Amino acid sequence: MASGIEPLLRELAPRVLGVVMRRFGDFSAAEDAVQEALLAAALQWPREGIPENPRAWLIHVARRRMTDELRSDLARRQREALVFLQGVAIEDYAPGPDSDHAGDEDDTLVLLFMCCHPALTTSSAIALTLRAVGGLSTAEIGNAFLVPEATMAQRISRAKQTIKTSGIPFALPDEAERTQRLAAVLHVLYLVFNEGYTSSTGPALHRTELSNEAIRLTRAVQTLLPHDGEVAGLLALMLLTDARRPARTGARGELIPLEEQDRSLWDRDAITEGIALVTATLSRGSIGSYQLQAAIAAVHDEAARAEDTDWPQILALYSLLLRMSDNPMVALNHAIATAMVDGPHVGLELLDALDADGRLAGHHRLDAVRAHFLELAGEPEAAIAHYLAAAGRTASVPERNYLATKAARLAERLSRS
Repeated sequence: MASGIEPLLRELAPRVLGVVMRRFGDFSAAEDAVQEALLAAALQWPREGIPENPRAWLIHVARRRMTDELRSDLARRQREALVFLQGVAIEDYAPGPDSDHAGDEDDTLVLLFMCCHPALTTSSAIALTLRAVGGLSTAEIGNAFLVPEATMAQRISRAKQTIKTSGIPFALPDEAERTQRLAAVLHVLYLVFNEGYTSSTGPALHRTELSNEAIRLTRAVQTLLPHDGEVAGLLALMLLTDARRPARTGARGELIPLEEQDRSLWDRDAITEGIALVTATLSRGSIGSYQLQAAIAAVHDEAARAEDTDWPQILALYSLLLRMSDNPMVALNHAIATAMVDGPHVGLELLDALDADGRLAGHHRLDAVRAHFLELAGEPEAAIAHYLAAAGRTASVPERNYLATKAARLAERLSRS
């Protein structure tokens, strides 16, 4: 696929799916139709050029596919003159490829809230939304949930069937329903952003189309719910984190860790906006996990140099977050902050507790953090082993290269001593 086309298709996919869902109401069939339209675009646009209105082109192709399926079904059932949805003829669902069907309405936001319907379990709602709105593959979603791809495929399939049989309308929910679905919506946006900021698979560290879409949708949710502290906290967290992206990779796409980044490359406008958001939301009283994570990100971003980082403050914030969240990744980050304040041996003791927890068993980040602590503790042989173990467990090429390079440099240093 041409390099300029893939990000565009990823950006347009959920918006096209929202339009087709609005018209036809069948989640699985609409998703299949949109996938066929995306495939057609991937094949045709490199040869023929990107259409003037690529979104309308995709909607046209997807709707044609849907109407063809309907006509085929009607022929099999020998029905005539069937009117589909609110008395509109089938032909009305396949307008020309250059028309703009939905105007300025953002069906992606509607799709986001629909996927997070309370008829679904929280995990199924998040998985379905990551697939439909975030454009993540089943394997990537499984990785985010730490479950096998086959398990995740079954979960997504069941979620689609639940949506289909529930008969829920394709529309923004009312205020009470929004409140009920908000936690799942925010978690989905958080996971989509994380996958964009640090891709779990492939040759690139970033997938900016995902992180940018997560920020765009979070802004839309904040417009809908301007006084919600956790929505503002999540947006602040994304902005403060994404601000570092220009400095996270080198000229060849290699990963540059936080402590080695050129901070003059950080996006100061995003940092200013993020700090203003988190400052305002923390003053409102009730504090949630996204607000705390944003506050942690702000401490990092306010440090002019890595050595100026206020690690005791970060540790205090992670201690609060740990009390409110039973999340092994939070516990891992708490261990990192503890090691920076109290030394690597204390950090290693906390990692032993995570080993016993089991939820991070086999995850590359646990090995990578242990390797770093062992290096700081003056145990290079053990550090090399864990760097290599971490490199073997990640599917991200930049992370794998970074971890393998760390092991090689330690080995070289050890051979000279």
